[in-house]
Amino acid sequence: MQQQIAQSPTSAQTRTCLIVEDSTFDQERIKRILDKSFKGVFVAVAATIEEAREHMARYQTSFILLDNHLPDGTGANFAIELAGNPDFATIPIVMVSDWPTPFMFDKAQSAGVIHVVSKSDFGARYIHAALNHNVKPRRLN
Repeated sequence: MQQQIAQSPTSAQTRTCLIVEDSTFDQERIKRILDKSFKGVFVAVAATIEEAREHMARYQTSFILLDNHLPDGTGANFAIELAGNPDFATIPIVMVSDWPTPFMFDKAQSAGVIHVVSKSDFGARYIHAALNHNVKPRRLN
């Protein structure tokens, strides 16, 4: 798993953003937006869902920027998995996908994802929303 440090995670003010994205180009683009617009955010990168699970088992995660099309599954299904786990159900998730579909929107909504946005429209406002969002535990039907 790759990890990039935007700020040392020692301060009580530091939050951790987990980027779950397999494209190195998109990873770098998202990290640039984070670095330019936010201080005190530690950035971790996972290229697969399994790497994301490993990160979350070892480290606290404040919010997740999640692609939908990953080598080992879909981000929407991973969001549903997290929603069903009491340890992770309150973590704000923003899905950042190349082609958001109505089916993906429905799954994301059922998992409590706070935004679904195309990669071309993604910007700092979605990170700001995740940092300031008070997520309540999600209930899946």
